[in-house]
Amino acid sequence: MNVALLLSYDGTRFSGWQVQDNAPSVQAALEEAAFAAFGARARMTGSGRTDAGVHAAGQVASFPLDGVRIAPERVADALNARLPPDVRVLQSCAAPEGFDACRAAKRKTYRYFVYFSRREQPLLERYAVRAGEPFDPELARAAADLVEGEHDFAAFSSTGSSVKTTVRTVYSVSLTSPSVFPGGPRTLAVDVCGNGFLYNMVRILAGAILDCAAGKLPPERLREALSGGGRELLGKTMPARGLTLLSVDYGFPLFGGTNL
Repeated sequence: MNVALLLSYDGTRFSGWQVQDNAPSVQAALEEAAFAAFGARARMTGSGRTDAGVHAAGQVASFPLDGVRIAPERVADALNARLPPDVRVLQSCAAPEGFDACRAAKRKTYRYFVYFSRREQPLLERYAVRAGEPFDPELARAAADLVEGEHDFAAFSSTGSSVKTTVRTVYSVSLTSPSVFPGGPRTLAVDVCGNGFLYNMVRILAGAILDCAAGKLPPERLREALSGGGRELLGKTMPARGLTLLSVDYGFPLFGGTNL
């Protein structure tokens, strides 16, 4: 049986998704829970490798589960009973034969969350990044519009990435201001949906939009960066804690009628 998992996790203490030597990872936590629950070693395949400190609301993983008599929908409960409290399986189901959570992914949506405040807000610091810069919504929207489409995103990738091509398609960039709690600070959620992302791409992209909104990054330089320009054209990589993987789209309803 091939099983798919819909996952949520707080990435604060993890080195990321992938198993690493001498550092806790989400993949390792899941594989250890599966061994404790089912008595067999199983390799978890994630829809993507979230980096150290990055969170997930809708990560997807798949793994083979043979020789165990359990309804696929109950796999979530079996794993959750053995997982640390900062990782949870929200849903589990039988996946199509040959389904691979990574290779089958069509689109992914990430959110970068920012709040604007003179001082740090303890209730937000774990999952958002404080910005003290001026913010012009019209300039931010104009920058987001430039980013949408197919571009060479080489300037939006940190060193250490080894890929065949740096061309990616960003289907949409939405900018919203969710209310977190009454009387809370102004917020900005940068939701980016694309067919794939380079190393640190969303964090760099969010920083570029903020720099444009603050008048620090001229539109012409952003255009140059989107045409295969160098990393030096853009500002710093934003901190990992503001980034959350929201959802993964496979082109068909994998979990409970939703297209995650």
